[in-house]
Amino acid sequence: MQSPDPSMEKRPVHINLVREPMGIFATLQAARRNVLSILPWLAVKQPMVSGQTGIRWHMVMDPGAIRRMLLEKVDDYPKSNTIKSILRPAIGESLFIAEGAHWRWQRRAAAPVFSHRNMMNLAPIMTRAAESACTRIAAQKSHAVNLYAEMVRTTFDVTADVTFSGQGNMESQNVNRAIDAYIAETGKVSLFDVLGLPDWIPRPGRMMSGAALREMKQIASQSIEARQQAGQGDIPDLLDLLLAGEDPETKRSMNTSELRDNLLTFIVAGHETTALALSWALYLCAFDQEVQERARAEAQSVLNGAAVGDDVSKLPFIRAIIDETLRLYPPAAIVSRTAQAADTLCGRQILPGDTVMIPIYALHRHEALWEDPDAFNPDRFLGSKPDRYAYLPFGDGPRICIGASFALQEAVLVLATLLTRFRFTPVAGKDPDPVMILTLRPEGGVWLNVEEL
Repeated sequence: MQSPDPSMEKRPVHINLVREPMGIFATLQAARRNVLSILPWLAVKQPMVSGQTGIRWHMVMDPGAIRRMLLEKVDDYPKSNTIKSILRPAIGESLFIAEGAHWRWQRRAAAPVFSHRNMMNLAPIMTRAAESACTRIAAQKSHAVNLYAEMVRTTFDVTADVTFSGQGNMESQNVNRAIDAYIAETGKVSLFDVLGLPDWIPRPGRMMSGAALREMKQIASQSIEARQQAGQGDIPDLLDLLLAGEDPETKRSMNTSELRDNLLTFIVAGHETTALALSWALYLCAFDQEVQERARAEAQSVLNGAAVGDDVSKLPFIRAIIDETLRLYPPAAIVSRTAQAADTLCGRQILPGDTVMIPIYALHRHEALWEDPDAFNPDRFLGSKPDRYAYLPFGDGPRICIGASFALQEAVLVLATLLTRFRFTPVAGKDPDPVMILTLRPEGGVWLNVEEL
């Protein structure tokens, strides 16, 4: 790779990809610190990279091959055994984990929960949480604020409200803390995973947190049973909608265990991924003041008091900022599958048992797919759309994230609200560090100077 052109503008923070092959122990050490640090430099140059580190693995960056995996041959490429072994103790056979017929009926039953009408009904909750965030930020009376911490609080407030209608908030926070603690301990790559040892061999880090998991599931089950007895309120929340959900083909509804596992999935996935998108978006707005001012002008021209659901379609530039943020810092930065059948991708043989990864972080920065891929440029999403399988912040195919519309609506409404209240500028020497364990987090937080307008 050529040396960077000194005349080029500064780029937002990114990962330095690996240029030399790594052995098993070096890979393990690097992956436990930051999974993205093991991505090879070739992943942003070539359509596919393969190797063997205990097990055969392939990284796929070709949109056509990705389409084959996620759409045409989806049953041949289920989620990897490693991801399942990490998350199954916490969220069981929920939508995120289940495969085949068990996944399909759950998806059909849950799909109406995320209809456009229901999303519009939930918009006031998102706006309320954004306004509470503004109040908290203003009350700090400090130039430097950790916006990552604030966005985690904000999106959790949304999730707790849409899940429990504002009731049992302390219990829902306990659920969230238990899952976060579990993932922090068990999500790190084990040497056993790198060597490809069978899942039935216990991983040392995953033998912990049993009591926390039991308490977490007990709280969620009690909340479900209490709602079943009390009935729903005037505006149904997420739990009400899940309780009413029914597979239109089989007429099957979720039992308490299935409801609990999916509820826990939505609590975690529904708040952390959106908090990450908002945190990185605020960092990027501070990084590029021209973008920030343009977005603020759009928000001020559209919002008439508190933001409402219909405002989202009138905020295309703010939506483009979110889209570009998800390109540069996708929360799920690597998708991993375990091949079940022999196949051919990019002319290369795939064998049953091979690990086949889509390194979304590299895909979103691939030099053959994106112009100036490391640059922050929201306008790229206002013109012609990228190849559908070159941009995968929510996955694609039948297993595309069921909550994508919820997350995008929340991110646009919260960001627009914040930009009408504050101006954000960088804090010298405090750039966030992109680190991925299970999600791509800004290690150390997103510290920005905040000026009230």
